[in-house]
Amino acid sequence: MSRPNILIIMVDQLNGTLFPDGPADWLHAPNLKRLAARSTRFANCYTASPLCAPGRASFMSGLLPSRSRVYDNAAEFAADIPTYAHHLRRAGYQTCLAGKMHFVGPDQMHGFEERLTTDIYPADFGWTPDYRKPGERIEWWYHNMGSVTGAGVAEISNQMEYDDEVAYEATRKVYDLARAKDSRPWCLTVSFTHPHDPYVARKKYWDLYEDCEHLLPEVPAMKYEDHDPHSQRIFDANDWRSFDITDDHIRRARRAYFANISYLDDKIGEVLEALDGTRQTEDTVILFVSDHGDMLGERGLWFKMSFYEGSARVPMMIAAPGMAPGRVDTPVSNIDVCPTLCDLAGVSIDEVAPWISGQSVVPLGQGASREAPVAMEYAAEASYAPLVSLRQGKWKFNRCALDPDQLFDLEADPHELTDLAGDPAHAETLAEFSDMADARWDLDAFDGQVRESQARRWVVYEALRQGGYYPWDYQPLKKASERYMRNHMDLNVVEDDARFPRGE
Repeated sequence: MSRPNILIIMVDQLNGTLFPDGPADWLHAPNLKRLAARSTRFANCYTASPLCAPGRASFMSGLLPSRSRVYDNAAEFAADIPTYAHHLRRAGYQTCLAGKMHFVGPDQMHGFEERLTTDIYPADFGWTPDYRKPGERIEWWYHNMGSVTGAGVAEISNQMEYDDEVAYEATRKVYDLARAKDSRPWCLTVSFTHPHDPYVARKKYWDLYEDCEHLLPEVPAMKYEDHDPHSQRIFDANDWRSFDITDDHIRRARRAYFANISYLDDKIGEVLEALDGTRQTEDTVILFVSDHGDMLGERGLWFKMSFYEGSARVPMMIAAPGMAPGRVDTPVSNIDVCPTLCDLAGVSIDEVAPWISGQSVVPLGQGASREAPVAMEYAAEASYAPLVSLRQGKWKFNRCALDPDQLFDLEADPHELTDLAGDPAHAETLAEFSDMADARWDLDAFDGQVRESQARRWVVYEALRQGGYYPWDYQPLKKASERYMRNHMDLNVVEDDARFPRGE
C-alpha cells in the first residue's frame, strides 16, 4: 500500500471556540467549511503552550515546553530534538516548509529538507523575558493594546505581505510536487501568520462582516481587581493603563480578526485548488491546526498567554482515510500531531521516540475513547513563574506556585466564570487533579530551569549584539539558473516537464 502525501495547514492565533464543529456558521470560510465536511473535527483541541514558539515546538516534537526547553518566543529549539519532519524524512518522505514556524537558534530546518520562505519573526534570543525582573515591560517587543486601538482596514501590511508570499510559494510547490520526477511521498507544511494581531484587514474581507452579530465579546470586560492574578499580570504586561479601550475599538478589532479568517480561507483555497488541479487530493492527508488562540476581548483580555478557552483552545481537523468525518469531543493536544502524522504515514516511532508525550488521535477518528488528560504549560512573558494546566473530561485545572489553584467545570460554565477550587462540594475533584499535577510536575525545578535558561540567553544575546553580527534568520536560496529556460537545458524537455497534466 502506498503511503499518503501529507499537507499540514497551520495558522496563527486562531481561537478554537470559533470552531465548535468546523468554522462557525456565520464565518465566511467556504474552503475551510468544505474541508471540515470531510474531516475528523476535534472540538476540544488545546495548544501545549499559549504562545507561538513554545506551541509550535511542541506541535512539531510531541513534547511539552518543560521537555523541549522552548519556554518562550526566544528559547532555542535544540537541533537534537526529532520532529515529525525528521521522522517522516527518515522514513523516505520529502519534507518542506512554507511559512512561519518561529524556530529560534542556528538550526532553522529541524528536519525539513527545504524551506521556501524566511520566517516572519526573529531567530535570535532578543525576545527573552526575565523572571529576575518581575513586572518589567520590554517596550520594543512586548504586546500592547495598540493592536486593538489601531484596528482597521489596509490593503497591505507586514503580515499580509508575508502570507501572500507563503500562499504563492506553497501553491507553486504543490505544482512542482505533481510535476517532479521524485517518486517519494511528500509532507508539505504551509504555515500562515494570520489572524494574529495587529487586527488589520483588506477591505474586501472587512466588508463581509459589516452586519456581523459577534463584534462584541460574550463576556464583557471585568474590573482589574476582579481578575485572577495571572490575568492581572497579562494586563500589566500589555500596558493596558496607557489605553482607553472603547466598544468601537473592540468591534473594529474583532471585525478585522474575523475578516482575516476569510482572507486565510482564500489563501488556503489557493493551495487546495492546486492540489485538486494536480489530482493529488485523493492521495493526500490534510491536517488543519492553529498554534494557540486569541481572547478577542473576552473578560477584557486580548491575545494569548492564558489557559482560558479563547487563548488555549485551537481548531484541529484531519481529512484522512480511515478517520471518519465528524465531531470528536474528547480533549486532545497539539503534542498529539507528531505521533498522529507518523501513524497516518505508517511510521513507527515507539522505539525511536519513546520520550514523546503525545498520542496518536487516529483511533479517536475510528470511534475509540481516550481518558488521558491534556497537559499545558506556560513560562513566558506576563508570567513570573511557570503555570501548568490539566484538561480531562469536563474539567480544567490550573496551577501556578504564585497563585491559588483554579478548577472549572467547562460543561456547566463554558466561559470559566466560576472557580470551583474553593467549593467544598468539589474538594474531591480538586484533590484528584492536585495529585495528578504533583505527579507530573516539580514546579520548583521547572522554575529553576526557566530562570537558568533566561539568564544564559541574556548573556549570549548581549554578547552577540556587540561587534559583527551574523544572523540566524533563514535565507531562502533561489536558484535562478535552474528556473524557467536556460542554455544548459533542452527547451523541448523544459516545456514538456513544466506542463501538468501532459498530453491533454
